[in-house]
Amino acid sequence: MHEASKALSRRLHDNRFSTRYFVGNGIDIGCGPDPISQYAEQFPLMRQVKNWDMPDGDAQYLANAADASFDFVHSSHCLEHMHDPKIALSNWLRVLKSNGHMVITIPDEDLYEQGVFPSSFNHDHKWTFTLHKKKSWSPKSINLFDLLAEFTDQIQILKVELLDANYRYRLGRFDQTLTPVAEAGIECILRKLPDAEKVAMGRYTSTRPTLAK
Repeated sequence: MHEASKALSRRLHDNRFSTRYFVGNGIDIGCGPDPISQYAEQFPLMRQVKNWDMPDGDAQYLANAADASFDFVHSSHCLEHMHDPKIALSNWLRVLKSNGHMVITIPDEDLYEQGVFPSSFNHDHKWTFTLHKKKSWSPKSINLFDLLAEFTDQIQILKVELLDANYRYRLGRFDQTLTPVAEAGIECILRKLPDAEKVAMGRYTSTRPTLAK
């Protein structure tokens, strides 16, 4: 419930959100009634933000959004609803400009689903996420580091964090995101590499033919 609002106080203590991440024109994918645009006063370098939700079309494809049209992409608790998170992430990167930032939060499977899937707290969750495990109790578990590894030719991973600062591990099983404080999730921050930087970092595979010796 209102996860973007919960994240506000935490993000205000990290000036990178106001000086680097939420800068320029952005898109807020799956924002529902809690868009980050309502906090434009706290992020003064944020300009226009497109609130993308179900009436705008399938968030997995962003069909009506042009390539490289946004300076930043924000999505709070939406990726777990996608039929194919890899396709979704590829399209979210597609609409992001080079050198732009992507800020994504998703529920952590142990903090949120707590050992039960299909989720007993949100029946529309199609996947669960964890930072990385050799084996998960969830039949639909995705290791976030494995997913991000699919895109390392396009992105720089700036931060991946388990959001458990206000999580109460001693409580019995219930949805702690219904409280005003617990996030029970994971946040990752990515930067889309410009072409010149991909070349400099050896991330391009040359398509030029090899000359015969």
